[in-house]
Amino acid sequence: MTYSLKLFVPDGSTPAQREAAESLFRQSLDASLGDAALVAPVYTAYLAILGQHGETPDPEALTVEERTVLEHWQQAEGAAMAAVFGPHRHLDEGGYEIRLDP
Repeated sequence: MTYSLKLFVPDGSTPAQREAAESLFRQSLDASLGDAALVAPVYTAYLAILGQHGETPDPEALTVEERTVLEHWQQAEGAAMAAVFGPHRHLDEGGYEIRLDP
């Protein structure tokens, strides 16, 4: 399973700037998780955890495996967002959408 990425960048960004930002985001996400092949399964597991435990799950209510997945995804996501938007970004400064491809 692979994934496609759409990055929401500030208005006024050129297509080349968006493409470069998406590439940087993808590289950081892939590296943080260890390999591009791990993004789709980890993201799928992360979404399943959110579906079962809500948008902000209590780590104490999770199994060790669920907590590990949640922490790995959050760290990878944070690293990718920081790589593109900087370490001091605000929540209203862009975002992303991942689509899982069969």
